[in-house]
Formats: sequence, structure tokens, C-alpha cells
Amino acid sequence: MIIDTNPEFGYEIACVIPYAYWLHEQGKLEKVITSKGMKPFYYFCNNVEEKYDYRTVDNGAAGLNDIPNNWIHHNAEAVFGKDYGELSEKQKEDANGVLDYSQWKLPPYKDYYKDDKFKFEKPMIVISNKIVMDHSKEPHAYFDLKTLYDMFNYLTENNYTVVYKRPKMKEFAIDQNEQSTLAGGYDIKANVDGIGEINDHELTKYYDDVYLIDDIVKDNKNYNFNEVQLRVFANADGFISIAGGNAIFCSCFGNKNITYVTTSGELRENYFQKNGYYCKLSGCDVIPIRDPEGDIIERGYNDYKSLIKKIKEIYN
Repeated sequence: MIIDTNPEFGYEIACVIPYAYWLHEQGKLEKVITSKGMKPFYYFCNNVEEKYDYRTVDNGAAGLNDIPNNWIHHNAEAVFGKDYGELSEKQKEDANGVLDYSQWKLPPYKDYYKDDKFKFEKPMIVISNKIVMDHSKEPHAYFDLKTLYDMFNYLTENNYTVVYKRPKMKEFAIDQNEQSTLAGGYDIKANVDGIGEINDHELTKYYDDVYLIDDIVKDNKNYNFNEVQLRVFANADGFISIAGGNAIFCSCFGNKNITYVTTSGELRENYFQKNGYYCKLSGCDVIPIRDPEGDIIERGYNDYKSLIKKIKEIYN
């Protein structure tokens, strides 16, 4: 079997790679054709072609119709034998976030990539941020500078090391939403008293125990961006993430993952259930903090109070 896809990153993690690994374990995987930089995710396959220098949000064009799960938010046909629209409200809750797991198994990334090279003396929390347009809509799913300041302060004062990630979207193949974001010039920045305007990457420089993943990549030139991510995340003790591909990746390592949810199917009831793909990826514990995009627009700002409260409760 040849896997040939270039979907959104989250789709590749949740739908494509588990199928490829299942095929590998069955002795049926011949080759993987994927996007640039993705080879470390397919370490189990000795025939990987990084063909695509772009991704697409069009699932059909991305090749997802050739794999068992071509839609990430549910597979009602496999679970209930009928279309999602035909389900009762209770059945919809049971279906949300649940895929067909009959040909689905995530590679053991933590076991494979964990080593002492990327381990810190203190427990390590990864904060995985992003700022991305969603189908031409203004981005609302991100941690702003004040919230990052609060998180950095709390975690470092409580004996944690923080690794901070917010891609500039030049590190890997990107999709149409990410292309629009680049064209729009979006950044996470604010004026700080006594300093002036700085962005999130610059904020990390004011802390001894906060490390920007870009700097870790620069210090490890033998690895590409994705392999550094895998090795760092495999050593993490917990995650704080933005829902979507960002949080799906953070759910691959068996730790607690506090994820900030503003939009998409992830707002559906019971989406983060134990039988959902988020938790099934590695047996992790996903704690969603919901702040719906419509509420953000109506009030005029993101409300991070529940997020900070949960961080203090989980990482104490």
C-alpha cells in the first residue's frame, strides 16, 4: 500500500499517520508520500518521499478519500452505520471526535524519541501557541502576550522549565489558511511598560527557564524542525496548547494537555471524550478550555481566566 497525502497537519497526525503505522505493523506499507519535513513522523517506514512543498485544506485533493478516516471530527458511518445527520442528539455526542479505529494506531513517538539530550533538570511544560486565520476569518485562537507573561511567570516560579513554540510558518509546508496568515502579517505583540513593543518570541528572552523552540532548533542543526519538536515533546511533562493540529500533536505523548478551544467541531459536546481520537492517540488526558469565537467577537476580547485557573490547578 502506498500512502500519498498532503492534508492539514492535524489531519495527517490524527488520520493518516495512524493508518500508515497500522499498515506497517501488518507488513502492508510500501511507501509514504508526504509533505516536506515530515519524514521524522514516519520513522518506521524506510521509503518516505517528501514530495509536497504545500498542504491543502481540501480533503479530497489532499488524498484523504483513500484512507479509512477522511474527516477528523467523527466517523459516524463506521461507528453507527449511518450519516451524522441521521443520528439522535445522544448519538451525536457519542460520535463527536470518534474515528474508525479498526485500522488505526499511532506510532510510539514518546518511546522512540525520548532521550537525555532534550531533557531539562526541572519538569518541562510545552506551551504550543499559534496565530492562524481560519478560512479567511480573523484569528482568535491564540495566547496573547499578557497571557503568556502570566503563564511564564506562574510556571517558572513553581519550578518548571517552559519550552515555547509559535511557528513563523516558514519551518514547514503550509496550507491555505497559513498562507493567508503570512500574507496578513499577523504577529503576537504588545507594549510592555519600561520596554516598549515586543512580540512573544522576544518575551522568552526575559526568562532564564523559558526556551524558544526556534533556538533549540538552531542549536541542533543535525535535526530538522519536526525532529526537534518530536524529541523535545517526547521529554515534556505536560502541555498547554491551542486546539487544532497544534493540540493534536501535543496529545501524542501521553501527558496532560490543557487546550484552549475557540472554534470548529471541537466545540461540540463530548468531543474530548476518552473514546475520541485526542485521548486515543496516546492515552493522554485532554482538558479543554472553551471560549467560543462568537463570544469572543461579541465581548471584544479573549477570556483566558478559566485557562489560567486550570493551569494553576493542574501544574501546581
